[in-house]
Order: sequence, then C-alpha cells, then structure tokens
Amino acid sequence: ATRTREAMSLFKRFSPEESISSQSQIKSSVGRGIRASIIEQFPAIEEDLDEILPKKEQMVLAKCTEHIQLLVVNKEPLFFQRRDGPWFPSLRLVHKYPTAFAASTWRTDVGAVKFVLGGANIMAPGFSSEDGALPYDLPIDAPVIVTAAGKERAMCVGQVKMTKDLILQTKKGIAVDNLHFLGDGLWQLPTID
Repeated sequence: ATRTREAMSLFKRFSPEESISSQSQIKSSVGRGIRASIIEQFPAIEEDLDEILPKKEQMVLAKCTEHIQLLVVNKEPLFFQRRDGPWFPSLRLVHKYPTAFAASTWRTDVGAVKFVLGGANIMAPGFSSEDGALPYDLPIDAPVIVTAAGKERAMCVGQVKMTKDLILQTKKGIAVDNLHFLGDGLWQLPTID
C-alpha cells in the first residue's frame, strides 16, 4: 500500500542551482529532429509550433540530474525528456496551448487532486470513477496531461503506466506516473538564466 502514495515526480525537489548541470545551444539539425518528434507525439501542436518553437530562435538543452533534459527557448523551459524517452510539455505550455495537447488528456475525479499536487502517482480508481474520463487510448509510456473533474486547467503531466482498457477493467494500481505537477520545482521556474 505504501507504493501507491510513493512520490515519483521528477521535479518535486528541483532547483536550478542544484539540478541543472549544463546548458548548450542545439544545432539546427538537432532542433529539426526535436520538432519532428514533438509533432509526432502531439499532432495538434503543429499549427502552433512555429509560435512555440520559432525556427529563428536558439534552442537550448539544459542537462539536469536524474538524466533529465529541458528544452529551453527564450529562457523558458517548454519541454522535458528523461533519457531518450518522449518529450513532455511543461504545464505552463499546456495551460497556454491546451488544444495542442487535448488528444493526450485524461481526467480524474476531484478526490485525486490533493494527492497529485503532493507529487503522488495517479491511481486507476481516479480515472475509472464516475467523474473520471479516458477519452483517448494512449500507449504505455506515452505522455499524458491530467486534469480533474470541475477544474479548467491541467494539474499534472505524467507518463501512462496502464492502458485505458486495463484501467477500466481492473480499477486498481498506478495508472499514470506523475512527472510534473502544479507547484513543483519546474512550475516554480518560469525562466532559466
């Protein structure tokens, strides 16, 4: 039972002074590859991508502890990646462009909010309850934006650990790893110098 409340957030104790080891500008060819990956993961972002990641703006990769890297444009951390996994948007970016990430959004019941905002992973019952919603079938390890019933804005960015069918069938276990939530270290870092 302790595993269910175990905090997995990547940014719970994140601080730029201690967590960011280096920053480097990205070559344009690498930038194109990152843009292509992001479009592949979030097809609806394509119409806003030139505004989010302007081609003329320099992209910077900030290498952090725990094998995390942040994609930074105009000093703003927009996406993060763990090892060579998928790119995850920052919550600030999700709040600014919610339609770009709508097809990767699941909803929990209100009871999950206090746990999620404490950094806990999101359990299957939060999604399978009456107020939960899983409108999109997302593959294991895919990025997922998590909202709560009755709340307008997303409360966390996570990684899918159970398929939609399994969540609805078993109604127990960790459904989403909570990687980045409202109020964590990345949320409190609107810009990186």
